Amino acid sequence: MHMKQIITLSIGGSVIVPDKPDVQCIKRISSLLVRLSNKYKFAVVVGGGNDARVYARAVRKIICNEFLADQTAILSTQQNAMLMRAALDSIAYSSIPKTFDEAAEAMRSNDAVVLGGFLPGITTDTDAVLLAERLGSKRLINISNVDGIYTSNPKKSKDARKISRMSFRELSSMAAENDSRRAGENFIFDMLACKLLERSKIEAHFVAGNNLKDVENAIRGGRHSGTVVK
Repeated sequence: MHMKQIITLSIGGSVIVPDKPDVQCIKRISSLLVRLSNKYKFAVVVGGGNDARVYARAVRKIICNEFLADQTAILSTQQNAMLMRAALDSIAYSSIPKTFDEAAEAMRSNDAVVLGGFLPGITTDTDAVLLAERLGSKRLINISNVDGIYTSNPKKSKDARKISRMSFRELSSMAAENDSRRAGENFIFDMLACKLLERSKIEAHFVAGNNLKDVENAIRGGRHSGTVVK
């Protein structure tokens, strides 16, 4: 029996819940995964997006405690994961795993498993790479509102240019300059996630959620207009 390749996806919360849940976007991404599930299995980790930031900021105003801010932000990731799991109902494990081992067990008999975050202090990017490591997945697709990795923030700088290919080391040094380690912070990929990618040599593709052709090509390991890190 041919074993399906496991593809790990890290989907930014802001992609599927920009201000309120974008049902059409969720359906488009899930339809693509269902269609490709004849060839691949999908380990999906969903971020918290704007809700996570709003709640983390509120906790900080109430009590000066980053751990509690993280714990509160994690609930937003779980909620977003439930939206994605509902859309993948025909191929996905029936609940949101709370550990990597539970996710690995669920992958044995399902074509998809969907997780939120569950560890304070690390982002869902890191959760996604740890999950990829646990499952032996060699390709990770980071789906965000940005269509790749740029030399600087494209929203703030006119000189920002997209990088089509990077080494693991280059990604890590770029992340080191931009990672503040606070709940709900927004940067392209967190420092710890970059180091984990590097140690396990997991090929990473950075694409925009509104470009389904790029998402599909990245899943297949083909050419796309985003960034490839290997």
